[in-house]
Amino acid sequence: MTAGVPGASNQSVKSRAAGASFPRGMRLLRHADFERVYKLGRRHFSASMTVFYVARVDGQTPGTRRVGAVATCGLRVGFTVGRALGGAVDRNRMKRRLREAVRLAPAPAEVGADVVINPKRSLLANDFEAVLNEVRRAFVVIEQKLATRGKILNHEGHEVSRRKS
Repeated sequence: MTAGVPGASNQSVKSRAAGASFPRGMRLLRHADFERVYKLGRRHFSASMTVFYVARVDGQTPGTRRVGAVATCGLRVGFTVGRALGGAVDRNRMKRRLREAVRLAPAPAEVGADVVINPKRSLLANDFEAVLNEVRRAFVVIEQKLATRGKILNHEGHEVSRRKS
């Protein structure tokens, strides 16, 4: 039984393979990056989390040289869990569950974006598979939305060629 959630257990969470981790290059770490995502980004809502995302441009990522081209080094993910969501034990459990879900979910490698995930209180009560499916769905939506950026789509979502005037 887990602390803080009566009747809940962590048996559905499989143990990590040795050496598997959430690498530093996949994490949002700086306050400025979080602020940029909140100010310039878009939102995706789901049952137990809100996902903020914005396309990353080269020059905003450490180690890149060119400025102005869209970065293609994958997603960087950060988490914000406010004190209103519970005590330290509950907040840390939310972050651990989200980190593991992000690690297990296949993030689109061809989309360069920064993502911030804000969980809702219901995340603690949800089964881990449900959380994992929500993270996967959020990544699919981010990939679709950022891939269509700059394209003109018709009412059915198909790309339309631009007319020359």
